[in-house]
Amino acid sequence: MSAAPTKKCGLLAVPRSTELSRAKTRATAEAGGKKRHFYKPLPTQFQHGGFEYRQIARERDAAIYEQRWGGCADPSVCYEVIRIRRREGFQIGERFIKPAEVYPNSEAWGTDGFTLTDNDAAFAKLRELA
Repeated sequence: MSAAPTKKCGLLAVPRSTELSRAKTRATAEAGGKKRHFYKPLPTQFQHGGFEYRQIARERDAAIYEQRWGGCADPSVCYEVIRIRRREGFQIGERFIKPAEVYPNSEAWGTDGFTLTDNDAAFAKLRELA
């Protein structure tokens, strides 16, 4: 098998664009056509809307976050059980935003997110989602 024709570019030998596109097609076919993405994971702790959140369990694409009101010395605890979704990377001007896991927004509550006051009920919901 002969080597792909190349043209010199500085110190590197770069394949011609036609050879490069054939190589990409061949590599994709050999890999089964599957794209692999690495998503930035959800944070295990964060603050939002006056609440403090701490991940206490995760199974595959579901997690439980303990929710506490940040402005109270002895806050009551709730549990948010979520289905973790992923978003692809995207471009904003010249900046690329990497693929990441995302917490459900308020419109997805009741489908991808649930607030419970009982720890046992939260873990049962986690097993249901996972």
